[in-house]
Amino acid sequence: MLAVASLAGMARPAWGRADDLYDLPRRGSVHLLHFTDCHAQLLPVHYREPDTNLGVGPAAGKPPHLVGDALRRRYGWAARSRLTHAFTHLNFAEAARRYGKLGGFTHLATLIKRLRTTRPNAVLLDGGDTWQGSATALWTQGHDMAKACRALGVSVMTGHWEFTLGAQRVQQMTEQELSGAIEFIAHNVQTRDFGDAVFASHAWREVNGVAVAIIGQAFPHTAIANPAHLVPDWSFGLHEQKLQTLVNDLRARGAAAVILLSHNGMDADLKLASRVNGIDAILGGHTHDGVPRPVRVRNRDGSTLVTNAGSNGKFLGVLDLEVRGKRVLAAHYTLLPVFADLLPADSAMTSLVDEIRAPYLAQLQEPLATTEGLLYRRGNFTGTFDQLMLDALMAVRDAPIAFSPGFRWGTTLLPGDILTNEALLNQTAITYPATTVSSLRGEQIKAILEDVADNLFNPDPYYQQGGDMVRVGGLTYSCAPLAPAGDRIRDLRLGDVPLDADKTYKVASWASVNEDVDGPPIWDVVRQYLSTHRVIEPLRPNVPRLVGVRGNSGLSR
Repeated sequence: MLAVASLAGMARPAWGRADDLYDLPRRGSVHLLHFTDCHAQLLPVHYREPDTNLGVGPAAGKPPHLVGDALRRRYGWAARSRLTHAFTHLNFAEAARRYGKLGGFTHLATLIKRLRTTRPNAVLLDGGDTWQGSATALWTQGHDMAKACRALGVSVMTGHWEFTLGAQRVQQMTEQELSGAIEFIAHNVQTRDFGDAVFASHAWREVNGVAVAIIGQAFPHTAIANPAHLVPDWSFGLHEQKLQTLVNDLRARGAAAVILLSHNGMDADLKLASRVNGIDAILGGHTHDGVPRPVRVRNRDGSTLVTNAGSNGKFLGVLDLEVRGKRVLAAHYTLLPVFADLLPADSAMTSLVDEIRAPYLAQLQEPLATTEGLLYRRGNFTGTFDQLMLDALMAVRDAPIAFSPGFRWGTTLLPGDILTNEALLNQTAITYPATTVSSLRGEQIKAILEDVADNLFNPDPYYQQGGDMVRVGGLTYSCAPLAPAGDRIRDLRLGDVPLDADKTYKVASWASVNEDVDGPPIWDVVRQYLSTHRVIEPLRPNVPRLVGVRGNSGLSR
């Protein structure tokens, strides 16, 4: 039976030394290191975890849908410990000042080198969303991240936001800039005409004499959640049966361990693990869930370990496998927070990061405003940074209603921090940033909100096709996540007046997935707004009134 080790020492209240946290006992002979969804953050960051991550259907009350105190109590952490800070939103500003920033390739490099001293030939896997999310990644079309990942020692990766650079650039990156160092794998991306494979489906690695097969699963809904016109000749999907056939083939060819490097999102991976046999572990991403302990899912032939390793470079997953013959006997997994104050910056990586940033430093450091409150994004509904962008859209584009996409990426600013151009681009750096103003009838506005809500709250995770809920400015509404599709969005109001289904309203938005969209980019709109709002007072995000979810452990309000 697959044995799963809990996080060693995780019940202790806090750590003051790196040895307490990062000295992991070596287990077995196969060693895999995994990070995901770093969103091009080369430097340490603050990143507030969600206060709302609602689980619906069978996912309710289970990881990853635990937040705040429910998450802390589940894993036995003290209220103000390092781990409570790393994994929750609780007392965020105070804890961030006490424990400092997390992540950054300079500190991640140190941790990887440290772990490799006790884990010879450990393979470093990148779960995707790596070439997007920062100013330098946008301005260099991912070139900065290719250089950094090569230096970090990444061996295999899959993708999602990478595809928003466009098919031509992705192929140029995979065939030239990563060539000979990093394999880009995705069994579920194929041509639209004849269904030919676009990328290798898997990678083989021999780790200390053990044959390991790593299968790539790119985000299956890329052409829905992001502009399809950027990858017009490629199709995506879950391809469950195709995956099962591939697993069977790899086993027949001698794989002693089969790993799925996934960008499905954790709920989809949990379902997939129950239906596809023969996968030893799923190293997952996309939903940014920092899940402290893996979930073991039983299926017809045994069980599969399912993990998700957070985002923004905050965490590094460590998977040790004990293998005998052609079988994994035991798996030991730890998700390590990357505390910058406990890990000295690696000198070689520091030099590379400085080199990457040097040509752009003046642009990155340009001050735009000072925030008096916490600015964050992550959560099922609107965060304070989202609210800032909504306020900017409504003011600058002269619209009473605004929509902003429910992206999960974007770093956090503490009260008193300077909002720089870099911090703004950390929230907005995409290849389709145009803002638009549309005329929509009330019934269309409700239909849009219902559609996005179904992407988020459909009880079948295979139909959860996007990010978090679209952020809404101007309008207020109620949301019933457990209601049937089409009946989740209720009591829409503009001010005190109910939204009229037949009336036309002016709505500002950005990041349309449609082709040939014209309008000023979102960062210019926010910059114009900040030119007259140099001090950002504490913001109260416009979140819906939630119906029918009282007691849900994914809600901490």
